Amino acid sequence: MELTHPRGWQQFLNMCLALKERTELDGFLGFLLTAEEREQIATRILLTKALLEKKKPQREIAKELKISIAKITRGSNALKMLDEKQIAMLKQLMNAL
Repeated sequence: MELTHPRGWQQFLNMCLALKERTELDGFLGFLLTAEEREQIATRILLTKALLEKKKPQREIAKELKISIAKITRGSNALKMLDEKQIAMLKQLMNAL
């Protein structure tokens, strides 16, 4: 998807990188994102981790996270679009949690 405001996205990324403390980042994102948006991001992280682990069937993941199979499919399809280097980076990040 092409961004309408790519400059704004780059500024957002730079701001996130500039924050050194978890509490600073939490406060910044708490200001920018609604509770629903934060919940959606949290769910996407948990879904991505579960899909990368490949330990549970998708239906079980959907039940545990209380999300639809369609969301699981979208997450799975998004992972399929990544190259090996991106997958390795995601796995490294997820294992650090």
